[in-house]
Amino acid sequence: MRTILTASLLALSMTAAGVAQADPVKIGVITTLSGGGAGLGVDTRDAFTLAIKKAGETDVELVIEDDAQKPELAVQIAEKMIQSDKVDLMTGIIWSNLAMAVVPNTVAQDVIYLSPNAGPSALAGANCHKNYFNVAYQNDNFHEAMGQYANQDYKNTFILAPNYPAGKDSLTGFKRYYKGELAGELYTQVGQTDYAAEIAQIRASGADSVFFFLPGGMGIAFMKQYAQSGVGLPVLGPSFSFSQDVLPAIGDAALGVKNSASWSKDLDNEANKEFVEAFQAEYGRLPSIYAAQSWDTANLILSALAKASVKDKDAFRAALREADFKSVRGEFTFNANQHPIQNIYVREVVKEGDVLTNKIIGTAFEKHGDAYVEQCKM
Repeated sequence: MRTILTASLLALSMTAAGVAQADPVKIGVITTLSGGGAGLGVDTRDAFTLAIKKAGETDVELVIEDDAQKPELAVQIAEKMIQSDKVDLMTGIIWSNLAMAVVPNTVAQDVIYLSPNAGPSALAGANCHKNYFNVAYQNDNFHEAMGQYANQDYKNTFILAPNYPAGKDSLTGFKRYYKGELAGELYTQVGQTDYAAEIAQIRASGADSVFFFLPGGMGIAFMKQYAQSGVGLPVLGPSFSFSQDVLPAIGDAALGVKNSASWSKDLDNEANKEFVEAFQAEYGRLPSIYAAQSWDTANLILSALAKASVKDKDAFRAALREADFKSVRGEFTFNANQHPIQNIYVREVVKEGDVLTNKIIGTAFEKHGDAYVEQCKM
């Protein structure tokens, strides 16, 4: 599926004041719009397009395509965007295995890529690149926060994640800060929907808690089956497993679960209030963390366009590194490897009226970077 959103489609008629970019800017957005991970990509697309619309920016054209969560398709789309569509910038990928398939070749062709989600460790350290900016996090970060949090109450945690780059970074991050014992450690299949065997292992393990990273449909399936199993051990996870896009499908089984994130809809800053209100007004639903990160990615790009032409790569990269925009996360800066330095919060799943959502209950890390920055030699 291919969608081109132009200024006319967005009903934008006047150039935003102060934008340095004289020529139209074409941004390629590759994201997941079909299959079990579609909710993540839909929120990413919707927030990005809304941010452009709200800015009143007429000189930005978006070329949006569905990667169907398939690395080989994402590679084909990226090459077409670079060679045929002649995009100036690229963004949108949700999954780390797709990012690893697309990003290295993209930045090698001198196209700047800004990640609104996937943050594989391989791109944060020795393979960092001047054309790669991660606006979301480094994959380990949220899991590190839950490892830190688990130390308060748990001594023997069972951990599991999918067998792909983000899953491996997840458990690495958790173990980096967790001081207790591991009752078990499992890697599941990407896209898996039956977790009976894993739940049986958890039951028999002697664990006092469960930490899992299973985004999208995987997490929905696991939590429903876990609740039905009656195992009853406390569950911990990153925000991806308890994001706004999956909570309605999980249902009340998610109530009380603690999870970690750099953002929550109740963060008290003006930019976040405006974002949540705008997203809910436009789409009739609460935004997820995927939406928040994508909104910030769009506004980072707009802030750089206000200072430099995208055709002047050195100047534009410098403008991006300044991160001169109002992040919905509050204070946001880039580390030396062009990954975020930001706060990581602990949230709890609650019910507001009939709506399941998250609220912040604490701060795990302040101004937290990543473990790989010293390996980056930019």
